[in-house]
Amino acid sequence: MKLHRPIGVFDAGIGSYAIVERVRRRFPSQDIVYFADRASFPYGTKTPQQLLQSVRAATEYLQRQGCEAVVLASNAPSIVVLDDLRKAVSVPVIGVFPPVREALEKSVSKHVAILGVQSMVTSAAMQAYVARNTSQHDSVVLSNASSLVDLVENFDFLNNPEFTQKTVSDFITQLLSQYPTLDVMTMSSTHLPWLKSFFETAAQQVTFLDPADTVLAQLEPYVSEGDGVTQCLATATEKLSLSAFNDALASLQTSLTATLVETLVL
Repeated sequence: MKLHRPIGVFDAGIGSYAIVERVRRRFPSQDIVYFADRASFPYGTKTPQQLLQSVRAATEYLQRQGCEAVVLASNAPSIVVLDDLRKAVSVPVIGVFPPVREALEKSVSKHVAILGVQSMVTSAAMQAYVARNTSQHDSVVLSNASSLVDLVENFDFLNNPEFTQKTVSDFITQLLSQYPTLDVMTMSSTHLPWLKSFFETAAQQVTFLDPADTVLAQLEPYVSEGDGVTQCLATATEKLSLSAFNDALASLQTSLTATLVETLVL
């Protein structure tokens, strides 16, 4: 399939599909390559060196597919290795970042939480990012939500909603018991917005923010008039199979079917 100056969107699984949908709605004529590198899941437990290797291989693969720009649709590597990735590749790369300033602007208590994977919330890069985006009176909790990301990647959020709600509710209840003044939380893994309705049921008094909003504006210089085609590609493992991924795409009522990509190499 020949695409016209496509934009690539990828992460380690189903999470980035939400951003694909946002791009499709905003730029309906734009051709897209959606790449789910499930063989690299989870990003959350990788070291910075492992993260860089994974996202560089995926970015260079998308560049070989003719992509004019690539969206690294994952908060963790965007925070931890995006600068190094941009130095290593020649295609423009757009990252996704926690909307800390927006969260604090919306917060009455000025006490907010960033929900993300372990590798992001424990990183020095995340600490520095928070410091750049806060003042001395602000309070930001970095919360490891890797267990919630698993609910999306193994499709429990589709196939087992009762278990998903209990897991999310238990997580939020425990977090609020530690930090009762939290009133805004950012869903800072691209998997987590799939759980927004479960979050809102768990804590109706809390505002949950999606970090994807700033991506669309950054993409505008690379948008072109194509046929509005989205090509879907995926790596797979024995545990995270291509057929299970395609079943999830069907459950989300998409028209996409992923084609298998063999293991990526640099």
